[in-house]
Amino acid sequence: MTTKEMRLSKLFPASGKTVIVAMDHGQTFGPMPGLVDFTAAAERLKEADGVLMAPQMIRFSGSLYRGKGSPTAIVRLNWNTIHCEPWHYQQAYIVKTMSVAAAFAAGADMVLASLVLQTGDEAHDAANVQGFAALAEETARLGIPLIGEVFPVAGLRDRPAEFHDYIAKMCRIICELGADAIKTFYTGDRFAEVVEGVPIPVFALGAEKFESEVAALELAERATRAGAAGVVFGRNVLQAQNPARFLRALKEVVQGNASPAEVGARYGLH
Repeated sequence: MTTKEMRLSKLFPASGKTVIVAMDHGQTFGPMPGLVDFTAAAERLKEADGVLMAPQMIRFSGSLYRGKGSPTAIVRLNWNTIHCEPWHYQQAYIVKTMSVAAAFAAGADMVLASLVLQTGDEAHDAANVQGFAALAEETARLGIPLIGEVFPVAGLRDRPAEFHDYIAKMCRIICELGADAIKTFYTGDRFAEVVEGVPIPVFALGAEKFESEVAALELAERATRAGAAGVVFGRNVLQAQNPARFLRALKEVVQGNASPAEVGARYGLH
């Protein structure tokens, strides 16, 4: 087992599926609902298998990462304009915000970096690849697992067939550039093709906040049944009526193969 494999394996419980909570939205959304009090939000996530945040926010995470059985600390290493949804940025310019070594010194167990292609400019795409590949080289040198985040250009999600094709191709591309696992969108009935196209774990993200908490659980069920190695949920946990309760329900669906409807009824989810 390599150092990367050893560290990545700690993200997965005995069930083999992982539940990660993303709370790095403040980098591009500011103090959004559910994350205004960052420390309080972090301390509600002790039951997560991993928590994703900006490396500079580990210092404000309270007791989240303290003690045996605490979540794996995952930090984001680059900043992507396409994530700035409140400002309607469109062009997916990506910059490195911290070195892998500095993130490890800050307390990271593993790191995440995003990649966007098909920006409409080949030189721009090549620069995005160059930045991701450089981070992959750093993680290889230090033995730190790298989660590659596959994100689409603006508007692509409105075209389901093209969106699926992009995600499937991009997951293979980011794997071949050095990712050890992938965070990306669930693409629907053909998502199994995305998973089958790469020899590394694929995590399905939750994207926007669902009006129904049970609907969010249903997405998690569909993704894991299609082969996802787990989920990365952000707003659907952080903005739930009771984040800690919803997180427990999510783990029962992802790791215990429980029915979303039954779990929702038992936990009083809407």
